[in-house]
Amino acid sequence: MSVAVTAPAPSTSGTAPGAGAPVDLRSDTVTRPTAAMRRAMAEAPVGDDVYGEDPTTTALEQRVAELLGHEAGLLTPSGSMANVLGVRLLVEPGQELLCDSLAHVVRAEMGAHGALGGVTTRTWPSASRPGAPVGLVDPDVVEALMTPDAGPYLVSTAAVAVENTHNFGGGTITPLPVLQDLRERTRAAGVAVHLDGARLWNAVVAEGTGLAGLAAHGACADTVSVCLSKGLGAPVGSVLVGSAERVERARVLRKRLGGGMRQTGVLAAAGLHALDHHVDRLAEDHRRARELAAACAAARPGCVDPAAVRSNIV
Repeated sequence: MSVAVTAPAPSTSGTAPGAGAPVDLRSDTVTRPTAAMRRAMAEAPVGDDVYGEDPTTTALEQRVAELLGHEAGLLTPSGSMANVLGVRLLVEPGQELLCDSLAHVVRAEMGAHGALGGVTTRTWPSASRPGAPVGLVDPDVVEALMTPDAGPYLVSTAAVAVENTHNFGGGTITPLPVLQDLRERTRAAGVAVHLDGARLWNAVVAEGTGLAGLAAHGACADTVSVCLSKGLGAPVGSVLVGSAERVERARVLRKRLGGGMRQTGVLAAAGLHALDHHVDRLAEDHRRARELAAACAAARPGCVDPAAVRSNIV
């Protein structure tokens, strides 16, 4: 079982719990807004986002798109919706999405891709070979599965989904050169890529590049989703990025799914504040995760390998 390790959630006053207070290790989704984030939310300029008139939401969407090197962005209520939209933009009903067997898109999104998008899926083993980290992408394995033109009798592969960091893999990070290799192979085959980057912030912080490294990751995919409520303290929200044409289509699909929201600036302001103030703090989560893994290994040798802890999940 994996647990996400995050620094003690700030209270509404912005102060951490005192000594002896319990630390909730269930997930990095249990973080709470700081006092400064709440002020930013309360003071955010807002408008009706369904009409495209919320300035704070527009600012967040543009900023995330620019960070990832894409043309446009779209705020969604959840990472699951961002993934459903991102995949649907690349895969038509009856076509195939490839991903690993423990990917969030096939294990934790309630079958939405098939139920709502008509997308079929085929998976590769999460550990591509004995001893390999769970969730680490192996481009050779993915390439062997791709059938982009399967003819009239089989299902054609339209896209590949990769997850970085990998939740059920225990925070596994697929290195940027591996993603770039996969991108070249998929491009040659005419297959698109969706990057589930719910914790992509953790990956770039662990790699030492910070936000400056996001564009290189973004270049490895046609659509990318990133989450603002995992480890960053925002109460809700993800952003999907892609080409301007795709994002305009996603805006229509979001409305069809019931995701058209009104004065979303109060939520977008939390995301902007998190990008300005909370990303670097993810390094603290990574350090705490390694310390927890080391303590567990010392107490019960063999139960966990501290060297395998790359990010915030043990």
